[in-house]
Amino acid sequence: MPTQYAYFEKQFMPLAEAKIGVMTHAFNYGTAVFEGIRGNWNADEGQLYLFRVREHFERFARSCRILKIDLPYTLDEYCDLTLKLAGMCGYEEDVYIRPLGYKAGQVVGVKLHGIQDDFLLFVTPFGPYLDVEEGARCGTVAWRRVDDTMIPARAKVTGSYVNSALAKTEAIENGYDEAIQLNGNGTVSEGSGENIFIIYRNQLITPSPSDNILVGITRETAMTLAHDELGIETIERSIARTELYVADECFMTGTAAHVTPVIEVDHRKVGDGKMGPITAKLQKLYFDAIQGRLPKYKHWCTPAYAKARVRE
Repeated sequence: MPTQYAYFEKQFMPLAEAKIGVMTHAFNYGTAVFEGIRGNWNADEGQLYLFRVREHFERFARSCRILKIDLPYTLDEYCDLTLKLAGMCGYEEDVYIRPLGYKAGQVVGVKLHGIQDDFLLFVTPFGPYLDVEEGARCGTVAWRRVDDTMIPARAKVTGSYVNSALAKTEAIENGYDEAIQLNGNGTVSEGSGENIFIIYRNQLITPSPSDNILVGITRETAMTLAHDELGIETIERSIARTELYVADECFMTGTAAHVTPVIEVDHRKVGDGKMGPITAKLQKLYFDAIQGRLPKYKHWCTPAYAKARVRE
């Protein structure tokens, strides 16, 4: 039977006991950074594979540096703590692992300096984020993506996700499955929690880091699979909103969203309104990779359990 545990204040404990105070700086001011790491259950092997753990913590360390969060852990220690916690919980389903570096001081005042920092980690079951069978229907929204000179886009800062939440809710209330945010220049940035790609005349195109995107690990995974397995290079450049309307295919990528086809944007069909052939190939490759089914990419997957948990 799975049990929910957390790593909190430098010890493992039941998740229900891991609590912060109401004056915690990160709670009051959004001064924290985080990662989302997928654990993907492979029922045939009885194994939970954690996907690209080290790469997530490399980005986590960069986010901490940007927000002046000074933590004493090495990359190896982060990875070891994550592996141990996942093993303790014992889930036999897909999970989401959340590391959080945060300003833990009980301090009132808007600043980053001179505040105690801390680290926590928890695991929770997590199914499809965009639970759409055929594909996502997306809409561009009024809420522009936060500029890097406002809140650094390349860091996963908790406070910046208010921007994403506003965008997501606007999209849902307008009848869409997901939002597409434009940047200050009016070109495409990303979804509320995903990177975005279009395919036009067999070219794979995605916004560049200068378009205020989070440089996603799933984004890089999709680009690698497209290059190595399909022979398709990715062009990183600004994308005009109307290019979404005339694209042959479109899809979103993210740790939570995986590879999700986009079949409609602003009430206009993308292509023929169904998942396109290149997206379908990439999606299958991606799911095979994250479940440890592709030997070539097995190094991306870290098994959580020392022994397989195949049921009798």
